[in-house]
Amino acid sequence: MEAFSKLTSMLLQALETREPTVDLLQSFVEHWKAITNFYIQTTDECCPVKRTEIPWHLRQMMDILVFEEKQQGAEETGPCLEYLLQHKLLETLGTLGKAECPPGMSQQVFLFSSKLLSQIQKPLLHMVNICKPVQKLIRLCGLPNSQAEKESAQFLLAVCSTIKQDPHLLRLVLELPHSDQSHQRKQNSNHNTDSTTSSSQSALDPASALDPASRPHRSQASASSIGQSGCSMPTAGADLLGSLLQMASSKKSSVSLKAYESLLLLAGLQSAGSGEALAEQTQLAELLVGRLVQLYSLLPVDSLDPGDIQSWPPTSWSSQFSRSTSDPSAQLPGSEHMNNFFSWFDFLDHLMREAPQVLAEKLAQCVHVSWLVSTLQPQLLHTSERDVLLATSVLCATVRLVRSDALLDQLVRFLMMTQTSHEDTCTHTVVDMLLQHCDHISDQVSMASLCVVEELLQKPHRDILNILVLRNLDSRSYLQPSPAGLEDGHTEIGEPAEDSDELEEDPFFLNSMLPSSHQFLPSPLCSSSSPPPPTPGSPEDFVNSFLCLVPQQARSAPLMQEGGYESYIHDAHTLVMECQSLCLSWDWPVSLPSSPISAEGAEFFEGHLLKMLFNRLGRILEQPYELNLQLTSLLSRLCSFNHPMLHEYLLNPFINLSPCSRSLFSVLIRVIGELMQRILQVPNLTDKLLDTRRQLIGLDNNIELEHLTLLRGVIVLEEFCKELAAIAFVKLPLDHH
Repeated sequence: MEAFSKLTSMLLQALETREPTVDLLQSFVEHWKAITNFYIQTTDECCPVKRTEIPWHLRQMMDILVFEEKQQGAEETGPCLEYLLQHKLLETLGTLGKAECPPGMSQQVFLFSSKLLSQIQKPLLHMVNICKPVQKLIRLCGLPNSQAEKESAQFLLAVCSTIKQDPHLLRLVLELPHSDQSHQRKQNSNHNTDSTTSSSQSALDPASALDPASRPHRSQASASSIGQSGCSMPTAGADLLGSLLQMASSKKSSVSLKAYESLLLLAGLQSAGSGEALAEQTQLAELLVGRLVQLYSLLPVDSLDPGDIQSWPPTSWSSQFSRSTSDPSAQLPGSEHMNNFFSWFDFLDHLMREAPQVLAEKLAQCVHVSWLVSTLQPQLLHTSERDVLLATSVLCATVRLVRSDALLDQLVRFLMMTQTSHEDTCTHTVVDMLLQHCDHISDQVSMASLCVVEELLQKPHRDILNILVLRNLDSRSYLQPSPAGLEDGHTEIGEPAEDSDELEEDPFFLNSMLPSSHQFLPSPLCSSSSPPPPTPGSPEDFVNSFLCLVPQQARSAPLMQEGGYESYIHDAHTLVMECQSLCLSWDWPVSLPSSPISAEGAEFFEGHLLKMLFNRLGRILEQPYELNLQLTSLLSRLCSFNHPMLHEYLLNPFINLSPCSRSLFSVLIRVIGELMQRILQVPNLTDKLLDTRRQLIGLDNNIELEHLTLLRGVIVLEEFCKELAAIAFVKLPLDHH
């Protein structure tokens, strides 16, 4: 053993005393000559490259370069790397790869180039004899029916990773000129293209080092006109961005994933000028959105179920690479096309969150112009009910998915922006049309449209609620001016409100309906040593007013021992907190203005949204059960926002309404009046309500009931009043009335 140790020591000492650079260079050159000799000596041009020794020689050359750099350090250029640069080995390999000589050579060239860029620590891409071959290799990527798809995807990922480390290389690789250096580029282009020997490892200036003749693809792309929208739709070309877009649609998941990752690396560059270059001097945004439009056009309209689209689960762009065949959504008709579309939409949304602001805004504008306006809007306006339903369902799902600020801004702009018709001077917005569809003759279209509105209300964008609701309530002209000395919106205790004949004439709404005790209230959130007696407008009366709306003979929940409104308090608290979190930064007022601001003689208009919701609520006893659930869900969300005017107008039963005005409570009063009339026509009402409840919870589906729509409407109304009471109970400790 001791002799063996001495022998090992002697061998190591001999290796340390050798001149490594001379031997490494000689070995490197020999491997290269072995490759070139193959082309001189071979007689079989059809022999695949894997049956030759070329792959082994290339691996040995790569290992020598890596070892040399470890010996020399990344700051110095070793003899082997210098040989590769001076003799333009990468240029030669690229030519052999393009010619596919021998067959499969392009795969080996891509592999060698990928390792060269990723394993060598010394910056290489700014060198002439590396950059120009890399640009030529990029043009070989993404070609149809390529056998080197996997290797070329790895090569492009290595290029993008190198750019990520040094963002200044972006302009160089994409061959983008600096506008302020175009004159210098013309003067120096000839000089720089000749410097290929001793100065081969010197840095290139991104604006002046490349021969203009080598930029035909970029010039052609730049030549296509882009209007103010900046969203002309090009086709993917043979450049870095075009090749990545081609590979992103590959059937091979490993290739597609690398293309996605490469695009994210490029779009996520945060250095000064990178975002501007990608947004203004490339067609990245147009290419990405063009693919979105293409995927949307591939959706199989005839076989799609609008309900499946509308409820399509959140689809992360990366989920397509790990999607299980047992996934329930994978079994739906057209699921592959829907998954491709929504995955790409999520990818664009994710990319906009990572990208610099200028690029994110450019992408969002392209989505607005090329997909929302040019593609989706005509379908929303179509006369075909199915086209409208499918487009609305897709809009609902995309509103739910969007998370980037830039895309949300453009989505709101698309929906809320006033557009002038060419036929007349009337103006309209997409949301006006959407609200009209909420009251569509087709219940399915109405359901989908209501769902879009509710999804919008869950987005952290202040303009949505301002435009849909608050701008119509700002003046508080829904209030009848109160007598002097009384607080706005309230009446004196025990005295009926002035101009409240509408309620006084209603035999089903009596002051005796409002209890003066706490019998409906759970324990207060905060105990008080001496609680004040309940008065009209107190928290207790707010809650009890909603609880007493449905008459006793029409209530069925207590008969099945189901919970009262207390069962809704937890969900109401969650909903109120969710809505409150959205508006924390919106600088809403904490209290109502001192007096209503209304123009003399002006009639109050609640706005198109509330008008539609109140009209729909007035027909709750004759509408389908599912539609009523969606309607009441939307109203509950509106009531949960912590704006004082929303609380006053939607949850305060005691406000003194101006003539021709209505509130949520007044609409419910009218519904109860209709209810009392209609239940007189239903024999054995209590038993039928119980049977309907059992049927709704799946206990007995075999019962055939008359007046089923009415009975279900009564049950929804009962539960909705309990839900409103719970929301009022949760909000009132926060708002002092």
